[in-house]
Order: sequence, then C-alpha cells, then structure tokens
Amino acid sequence: MKVVAYTQCRPSSDPEALLDLDLPEPPAPKGRDLLVEVRAVSVNPLDTKQRGRADPKGEPKILGFDAAGVVRAVGPEARLFGVGNEVFYAGAVNRSGSNAQFQLVDERIVGPRPAKLDFAESAALPLTSITAWEALFDRLRIPHGASGAALLVVGGAGGVGSMAIQLARALTGLTVIATASRPETREWCERLGAHHVLDHAGDLAAQVKALGVAVPWIFCTTQTERHWRAICDIIAPQGLVCAIDEPMTLEVGRLKPKAAGLVWEAMFARILFSTADIEAQHALLKEVSLLADAGTIRSTLTRRLGPISAAALLEGHRLVEEGRMIGKAVAEGWNDPN
Repeated sequence: MKVVAYTQCRPSSDPEALLDLDLPEPPAPKGRDLLVEVRAVSVNPLDTKQRGRADPKGEPKILGFDAAGVVRAVGPEARLFGVGNEVFYAGAVNRSGSNAQFQLVDERIVGPRPAKLDFAESAALPLTSITAWEALFDRLRIPHGASGAALLVVGGAGGVGSMAIQLARALTGLTVIATASRPETREWCERLGAHHVLDHAGDLAAQVKALGVAVPWIFCTTQTERHWRAICDIIAPQGLVCAIDEPMTLEVGRLKPKAAGLVWEAMFARILFSTADIEAQHALLKEVSLLADAGTIRSTLTRRLGPISAAALLEGHRLVEEGRMIGKAVAEGWNDPN
C-alpha cells in the first residue's frame, strides 16, 4: 500500500522530511478494530511535532491523526460498524497513523462521517472536534444548555478553537467570546458564531471587563503561558481553566484566591490508558456528524492540498508551523500508481 512516512527527524524545509513509500498492508483486524481504506487526511500540529522530535531511528513512521474513509473489514468483536460504512476518526497516537491507504483503528474512537460533507470536509473535523468537545463538556464540565454566563476561547481561529466556538454555540446558551489578532482571524471567528472577538495581542483582561460579563469557563488553545496572568484576572470565582498546549511554567497559585481550577485536555488519554469510557469518543463523533448534517456546525477545512503525497502533506506541515493557519489543511485521494 502507499504511505507517507518519515525515517528521521528533518525540518520541513527539507524536501525529504516526508517520503512516499510502499509498505505491506495491515493484517486482518482483531478484536474491535476496523480496517479502513483512507480517503482523506488532515494535518495537525501533532504531526509537525512528531516529525521534528520523535526519532524513528531509520524505520518508517506513519503520521496522521485525522482521517475519513470506508470500512473494508471488521474485527470479530466489532459491533458499531460494518463493511462499506463511511467513517471519520482521529486514531491513536501510539499506533500507525492515517497517512496510509489502509489503517487499523479501534471502532470505539470512530464515528459515522457526515453524509452531507465530502471526505475532505469530514477529515478536517475529528481531532479538533474531540479535543474541543472533551475540553468544554468533560474537563470544564459545562452543562449542555448552560446560559447566563460566558465562555472565553483563547485562540479562536485555529482548528480546535474553531470547533469550540461552534460547539458552544450549538449546545449551550453561553455568550461565546473568542480571541484573535488579525482582521482575517477575527472575521473567521465571527462567521463561526462568536458573540465577541477580542484582540489577544492587547490587554485581554481589560477587554473582557469592558463586556461586563462573568467568565466561569476559559478554554486556552494556545500560548497559555503568555496569557496566564490575564486568564487569572478574568476567570470568575470558582471557575475553571482548561489548556491543551504545553506551557513550561505557570503560576498556578494565582488561581487560589478565587478557588479556581486548572484542568488539562489530552484527547488521546482515553485510548492510551484504556479508560472505561473509551466509547465516549464514538458517541461524541456521532453527535458531531449529526450536527454537521443538520448544518448546525460547519467543516473547518480551509485549504485543499491535493492528493495524499509527501509533497502535499509537507506543504501542510509548513502551513501549520508558520503559526498563521486558519482552520485545517486536508489532502484527499491517492494518485493512480499506474
């Protein structure tokens, strides 16, 4: 089968940072695994971080943590999907990735892909949808239908922030405040439904104060360390802050006077540690698919990279590394080997 892989850590400026290779197809699925024929994949910051830091010691390592495709075989214990079903998923960080024509994936972290979106539009959704959903409803514990207060999403124009805005608007009555620093990112957040878009390059605490709303929930998708003091000023007493990045140091004691808390979102935790609620990711992806088909949320696909290849995905890596990407970049289909 065709795959895009890397064999050593190289910068994205190196044309051989990713390679087009032919590798054996995966074995027949066991347990609750599905064998999926991959039709489209999207690029995430995790891809660039692994390519730059995780040394495969000369062995081909397949990245890819977002896919949409068709089930071609099911394990003997699979019960959620059958052959021919169209699916989307983020996969698992400790297994071979989605940048391959065929991939094995546990059905408990797979959802039925939105019927009204194409494969590329669907592939833009899984990782960011899971991360945003878990951050809002599992980590911050925002009740569905909550109202009368505000949610602040720091970094609203990225993949995760884009989904957090949409899910909060779709499933709660909260005032959704996003941050962005460029005209095009502000416009993007507004189009996704943010009630207010603030400039995180300015005095964020003062801007929130001027709105006159209580903010018991803050979801920081990027640069938590940079914004930490403002976050601590903004958070309401007994509120919660959720972060997904990797700040080197945080003055967590600043939350104590307000009895506020800090929680982390790591969307691979359920599958990595085999938690009892792994199937919650199937359930939430199913709900995301229904919301997309109803037109309540939209795909965050903004860049089509062409057919899946090393060159196309490396272009996606470069876009992500520039730090100015709005939404998601997706590659779809495989060139005919003949």
